[in-house]
Amino acid sequence: MKQKRFILDEKEIPTHWFNMQAVMPNKPMPILNPATREALKPEDLYPIFCEECSKQELDQTNEWIPIPEAVREQYASYRSTPLVRAYELEKALGTPAHIYFKNESVSPSGSHKLNSALAQAYYAKMQGVTNITTETGAGQWGGSLSYAAQKFGLECAVYMVKSSFNQKPYRRSIMQTFGAAITPSPSMSTRAGKDLLTINPNDQGSLGCAISEAIELALSTPNCKYTLGSVLNHVSLHQTVIGLEAEKQMEMAGEYPDMVIACFGGGSNFSGIAFPFMRHNIQKGKKTRFIAAEPSACPKLTRGKFEYDFGDEAGLTPLLPMYTLGHSFKPATIHAGGLRYHGAGVILSQLMKDGFMEAQDFPQTETFKAGVLFARTEGIIPAPESCHAIAATIKEALKCKESGEAKTILFCLSGHGFVDMGSYDRYFTGEISDFNLSNEEIAKFIESADKLNK
Repeated sequence: MKQKRFILDEKEIPTHWFNMQAVMPNKPMPILNPATREALKPEDLYPIFCEECSKQELDQTNEWIPIPEAVREQYASYRSTPLVRAYELEKALGTPAHIYFKNESVSPSGSHKLNSALAQAYYAKMQGVTNITTETGAGQWGGSLSYAAQKFGLECAVYMVKSSFNQKPYRRSIMQTFGAAITPSPSMSTRAGKDLLTINPNDQGSLGCAISEAIELALSTPNCKYTLGSVLNHVSLHQTVIGLEAEKQMEMAGEYPDMVIACFGGGSNFSGIAFPFMRHNIQKGKKTRFIAAEPSACPKLTRGKFEYDFGDEAGLTPLLPMYTLGHSFKPATIHAGGLRYHGAGVILSQLMKDGFMEAQDFPQTETFKAGVLFARTEGIIPAPESCHAIAATIKEALKCKESGEAKTILFCLSGHGFVDMGSYDRYFTGEISDFNLSNEEIAKFIESADKLNK
């Protein structure tokens, strides 16, 4: 029988995270203080983030960052995650391609997000912080941070994008089960939320808005720090445990990926699976393609603009050099709530600009079709976000069928969809629709970022 699953021994769980900033030919442009337009120093971030995360955020020197032993002990409860050869999917597609997926859905929270949540909660605890706050789109990050807060004895408050709060009640239940307080965003509990609701009482929210509310709470609450589940450099750093494991597992399988694919919202799971392999393109001349799969309804990589912008809607964050649709962007209420973010991470944006990665966008009906095929062949119901990676994988595998090339494709299954079945119900009844953005609509939203760059 052909081997299908590849799992590392507990002792082989990585001891260090890989810092992509240290090996990039062109370092990311500096993150700026919006008031002075000067490059940030770690201490400028201390009022919002934990000190260790602030230092990691701006570290462009150290290639390897030690993983604290307490975090590795928590990792050991679910890592290594399996690398799986998708034989049945290959057969259904009739492709000569070899398809592998890294299954991050096996974590206690059901997604890859826990890799950074545990690290950020640990650093908060070590600093003596008692409360942490955050935002969440679809709920994977909120669920992960709630779990991590419980493990390290912290209080956790989550602002959940209102459309997802209503669409995904069981994500809320997961967070409440782990002890977090959840507020639909925009809310009347913060100045940022009140301002938006004054303009539009029916505002269904965005990740940018939820970030504003969470930061405002952190700044106004004693002994409280803000945590973020994607976009920022230290989050991408923590997620590299995924790709570092996958490297060893691909060696076990006797193959090396020609393509690495992941869904893309702010960039956390794409960073995690891609960066460890991408370093070999930079350092050893490998030719692997790296494909980010994003929703057509929120196409910051395929149709956005590279410039400085705020990471949140209210303008409370530093200015980030990134591909953006504008911080005022109001995404459609697609079911892949974790991908409804207006900007891409700083490191990823620079890599995209320099041609180390590429992007494809997909309408949500196509992604659900791909997810259903994956479930029927491989037996795992994927999260709506992960369906984007599957759609891109299928697209590339069918190209291999046409050309006859037996390429090796690796993608990240970032999470399961067991609490997203309402979305699948709507797909099967034909209630899922696609959203098309005109060039004029995109240009209008990008104006909010353009004004910051004049």
